[in-house]
Amino acid sequence: MNDSTAHLLLEERAILRISGPDRRDFLQGLITNDIARLRPGAALYAALLTPQGKYLFDFLIYEHEDALLLDCEGERIDDLARRLCLYRLRAAVEIENAGGEMHIHALPFADEKTVAILREACPGAIVTPDPRHPALGWRAVLRPRDETALRQYLTGPLPRETYEKLRIRHAVPDGSRDLLVEKTYILEAGFERLHGVSFDKGCYIGQELTARMKYRATIRRCLRAVAFDDAPPPPPGTDILCDGKPAGQLRSGAGNLALAFLRRDMLEDEQAREKLSAAGRHLDPLPLDD
Repeated sequence: MNDSTAHLLLEERAILRISGPDRRDFLQGLITNDIARLRPGAALYAALLTPQGKYLFDFLIYEHEDALLLDCEGERIDDLARRLCLYRLRAAVEIENAGGEMHIHALPFADEKTVAILREACPGAIVTPDPRHPALGWRAVLRPRDETALRQYLTGPLPRETYEKLRIRHAVPDGSRDLLVEKTYILEAGFERLHGVSFDKGCYIGQELTARMKYRATIRRCLRAVAFDDAPPPPPGTDILCDGKPAGQLRSGAGNLALAFLRRDMLEDEQAREKLSAAGRHLDPLPLDD
């Protein structure tokens, strides 16, 4: 399916609103990306890390009216809010769960005409390119009252598997489904390639180790799409082996594809790549297209 007007409601996502005069400075000292890059009509991808530089949360950030909106995992939104509140101290910010006020849609195949129609029909909506990868197309944040216009002007829904296969093929992780909380280093997960980290901004939580991994080239694993001969792939968490030796682990899957963390030394060895398997099934790492 490659319909420019097809859309997928991402029911598992939610919006955390951060308002107040210190909102930008507050986030700037916490997140992996540079908030100065955020502009109206665009989005920014970023993460919140532990002091040891390991993954806690990732999210897309939008500037909307007098607030910053964090597009995050719905099941973990309260945990994210509590974590941010720990760092609030005397900052003049308010942190609140937007609840059912806004719905998030993926429009991976939308063209400029479709986007223009949607923006005109829903003047209060956020419609922006997904900043992680061009193949993911556009993302729309709509109020419930905009849903009528959405159904009037756009077809759909887009099959979930279509979107998942697109995301996985381009090695875009889906939060804690793919990234291990307090264990994954974001450079192993491709955050630099996905425009989710800045090496030019000032300090943030976990910045020292993240910078050290980049400049000392100590990244030992990487997140890649892998393909099996038939669907479905083995379940997330299945170990990947190379001649019986640990080589990585599977994460989320769709169709005959899955995301996998793989050891770089084995990924770069042609003979080792040919021996990779999971649950007794051969798998092929797919090349990154960017």
